[in-house]
Amino acid sequence: MFSISPFTRLLRRTQTRYQKLTKTFSTVNNTSVILPNLKPLNSQITYCMRNGLVEEAQELFDKIPQRNTVTWNAMIRGFFQNGKSKNALSLYNQMPERDVFTFNTVISGLMRCGDVGGAREVFDRVPVRDVVTWNSMVAGYFDNGLIAEALRMFDVMPMKDVISWNLVIGGLAKRLQLDLAEEYFRLMDVRDVVSWTIILSGLASAGRIDEACQLFEHMPIKDIRAWNTLMGGCIENGCIDIAEDLFRRIPEPDLDSWKQFISGLVSCGRINDALSFFMEMPIKCQKIYNLVLLGIIRNGLVKDAHAFLEKSACSDVISQTNIIVGYFEIGDVETAVKLFESMPTRDVTVWNVVIFGLGSNDGGEEGLKYFIRMKESGPAPDKATITSVLAICSDLPTLTLGKQTHSQAIRLGLDKFTPVSNAVVSMYARCGTMDLALLEFVSMTAHDVISWNSIICGFAHHGDGEKALEMFEQMKTTDVKPNHITFIGVLSACSHAGLIDEGRYYFDYMRNKCFLQPKSEHYTCLVDLMGRFGLINEAMIFLKQMITDGIEVPASIWGALLGACRIHKNFEVGEIAGKRVLETEPYNSGVYIILAEMHLSRGRKEDAERILALMKEKGVKKQPGCSWVQVNSNEHVFLSGDSLHPEYGRIRGMLDFMYMDMEDKIRK
Repeated sequence: MFSISPFTRLLRRTQTRYQKLTKTFSTVNNTSVILPNLKPLNSQITYCMRNGLVEEAQELFDKIPQRNTVTWNAMIRGFFQNGKSKNALSLYNQMPERDVFTFNTVISGLMRCGDVGGAREVFDRVPVRDVVTWNSMVAGYFDNGLIAEALRMFDVMPMKDVISWNLVIGGLAKRLQLDLAEEYFRLMDVRDVVSWTIILSGLASAGRIDEACQLFEHMPIKDIRAWNTLMGGCIENGCIDIAEDLFRRIPEPDLDSWKQFISGLVSCGRINDALSFFMEMPIKCQKIYNLVLLGIIRNGLVKDAHAFLEKSACSDVISQTNIIVGYFEIGDVETAVKLFESMPTRDVTVWNVVIFGLGSNDGGEEGLKYFIRMKESGPAPDKATITSVLAICSDLPTLTLGKQTHSQAIRLGLDKFTPVSNAVVSMYARCGTMDLALLEFVSMTAHDVISWNSIICGFAHHGDGEKALEMFEQMKTTDVKPNHITFIGVLSACSHAGLIDEGRYYFDYMRNKCFLQPKSEHYTCLVDLMGRFGLINEAMIFLKQMITDGIEVPASIWGALLGACRIHKNFEVGEIAGKRVLETEPYNSGVYIILAEMHLSRGRKEDAERILALMKEKGVKKQPGCSWVQVNSNEHVFLSGDSLHPEYGRIRGMLDFMYMDMEDKIRK
């Protein structure tokens, strides 16, 4: 049996009603005759417009031979409701007669569209204005940020009702003019519960909780909205104890009260209390259940959340997905996969979670297997799926699967989404194919900061510093603002290309033009740049500046400085840098070796032996070098000193032949 969507049922009901209503029309000698009662037809137009069935409403309107003002007004209001202001104005200009409701509808609609001038023109032509006409103008001015015009309009109103006053105090409070809103509130002769609630909300949003509570206690009438407004304000400002007191005092809390309060308990970490109140809810809400469950997970209690899920009857695909996310986050991949396999139904989100989770936990190849399963028997991949797969492909030594995934994104029409294109650029860049990365970047219809960072960092990583800086200069001509990652790429490009002056310039540009505080990664690039060219003292100046800025100097920066000192034989600073690295990384074998070599180069054999003895005493072993090569889609991995490869003899023979050939050419 095929299921029918709610929208299809709605459309069928509309068509049935339409067929019944059109029977009110008849044709006598090619002359249309209409029954005098237009009310059901007008109601049907309103019904269609309210449900987005604009074409059906237009068809019905066109078939009515004689229309009254209500018919026209229903169409105009419906066009504005569905974002078709041009159609609404066209119909307004065709109207044979207009009433005050027509004018009010058009004024309100134009104000919502931001056409303040057009609304004012209509207002000026209204022959007889009622209070709604004036209120529409006041509300429209506030909605468009024209506070002065709204207040001037309010001041000249010949008649004002409580709605007029509420529009003013609400508009002022929304625009953070709370003191002025209170002033108008005090001037009110008659207030309703909405008036009090508006000021209450304004005070709470501004963090003035004590004043809000005092005002609340003086309210002559309190409805559930007022209770929820104050409680929500207390939660937003961290006053959860006051919120709890309010919740316990609410005569009859509604579903919003429960949702708001339990959400507040979760947000402040009171998970057990959130669970207790959830169990007390008279009508359980799946959304709140999932929120509580997510709160438990975010507090690191994934197994507790899983146990709660198993005992509860409220489990759904969302709650199960959240548990799987939690297990992946704590690195328990086996349990996450097991839970996924036990799910009776799986949507695209949970498939994406598993693929991404495996990729993030060094299980990229396994994630690709799930991607293949998803294509064979699961839902259709979406942009999040393709993005996750491309991220996995970025870490693989082969480019073939990345290209295949890119092709599939094109076939599915997902390559037009900026996040997918960003992942494609990043994948090609990380795999070293910068020509394809640049081609994808250029073909993108829109770029965000991630797009620019991917291409800039890609060129920088592969040593093309000048191209990286060229892309950054192009970025500066756009509306996209660079961030910290952008400047890591830029400064890294300067370091790799040896662009000392440019490195200084872009570092200052980041601080003084973009107002971005440098982080340790930026200092690392500068220290590495200065160190490469023997500017050890200037590198030390950057280190001191880093300390002044309150940034802890990581071992990576001291390591970069150590490497520079080794090259340029600055043994004094090098020894300092080496000791600083070993303070945080006592098992870094490379540092011991470098320090020993530096001592030996100066003839200080005893110091070198002391360093090597310390290395042995701590049980530090030198890590062998590792390299790999791909031949005919097969990866071959080699360790330094390794002779276990099955083709070792042939490889060794070829290397010897190459050495002999090079020696012959050197002699010639």
